[in-house]
Amino acid sequence: MAKFTFKMPDIGEGIAEAEIVQWHKAVGDTVNEDEEFVDMMTDKATVPMESPVTGKIVEIAGAEGDMVSIGSMLVVIEVEGEAPEDAPEEEAPAPKAEVVEERIEVETPDASDADHALAVDPEPEPLPAPTPAPHPQPHAKVLATPAVRARAKDLGVDLSHVKPAEDGRIRHGDLDAFLSYNGGYGAAAPARKDEEIKVIGMRRRIAENMAASKRNIPHFSYVEECDVTALEELRAQLNANRGDKPKLTILPLLITAICKTLPDFPMINARYDDEAGVVTRYGSVNMGMAAQTDAGLMVPVIKDAQAKNLWQLANEIARLAEAARTGKAKAEEMQGGTLTVTSLGPLGGVATTPVINRPEVAIIGPNRIIERPMFVPDGNGGERIEKRKLMNISISCDHRVVDGWDAASFIQAVRKLIESPALILVS
Repeated sequence: MAKFTFKMPDIGEGIAEAEIVQWHKAVGDTVNEDEEFVDMMTDKATVPMESPVTGKIVEIAGAEGDMVSIGSMLVVIEVEGEAPEDAPEEEAPAPKAEVVEERIEVETPDASDADHALAVDPEPEPLPAPTPAPHPQPHAKVLATPAVRARAKDLGVDLSHVKPAEDGRIRHGDLDAFLSYNGGYGAAAPARKDEEIKVIGMRRRIAENMAASKRNIPHFSYVEECDVTALEELRAQLNANRGDKPKLTILPLLITAICKTLPDFPMINARYDDEAGVVTRYGSVNMGMAAQTDAGLMVPVIKDAQAKNLWQLANEIARLAEAARTGKAKAEEMQGGTLTVTSLGPLGGVATTPVINRPEVAIIGPNRIIERPMFVPDGNGGERIEKRKLMNISISCDHRVVDGWDAASFIQAVRKLIESPALILVS
């Protein structure tokens, strides 16, 4: 028997180390030639490692989440006969796994938040002992209507513990009073065990990217309300006559409106290299599209979005979202964004303050569409109340590059197109 040492290969230009994301084999397991035994993650991709030999694993470089330098030992395999030469440190085949250039919309509070903690009296006065609810005699008869009994059963309340206010009959008011004085009686849930989850792989990349974005970029946000009634009517008409084309969501219409507006606001469609002190304003719009996946939020990029019509955008949105969810997105499909749109759809809330996808300088967040009564012109010089569909649009900007006036003016211009959607279709 001999031992073969598999060293971490060079898996990309400028890559010095990679993170162990998942071991498919453990010490003592047999691994076959060309069988995948571990997934390694770089800044750009998750790359499966395949064994060049058949044998038993006797040593591994570390646990999931540990970093392994290029050229150092990744795994030692015990093989039959003479061991082949150690794996050469040559460029590995192009990665075929998930891309990890991603962004998440949850802001992690920094240590300064501790300054806002509530002060607590080190020696609070003890609360008076609660007065136990009166307990009737073991054979006391409980008088209550079937409705009260059914409600008590649903609440998990034993009616023998409830004191009636009058004539010995328990009413809904008596039950309410009991619940008020015995806060949460019957509503307690069993305690759950604490969990410790190691932050590794994509979730760690998300945390690092978000921390870098909030640490380096002075964010500001602006929110405007838009009447999307006419836009939704246009969308319904287009979908009713779409034939074999994909069904339109509001996103292709919004992206088209944004692309038509950007030429007048080039500072929005830009990237900022803060180390070199250079802002690059782009003529083409490579629209990042935040997509939720089981592994976290990823941002595939619609290249040259300004050159695509509504149906082409709808196709690209569906294709890229599916590729991101299934981990089949290519590296080039996850890079080169100049502006990002992020939407939670029906979960979008009233307003959002999304985190910028660094090194971009802005991110746009359409929110949930809601219906509300609004005053609208009645055509006779007066007004009438009408049910309208409204949606807030949020934008977060890098204040080093984008001024508040520019961000507000840009969103107002987008709003004009959204509220007069025929203009969106005009070339």
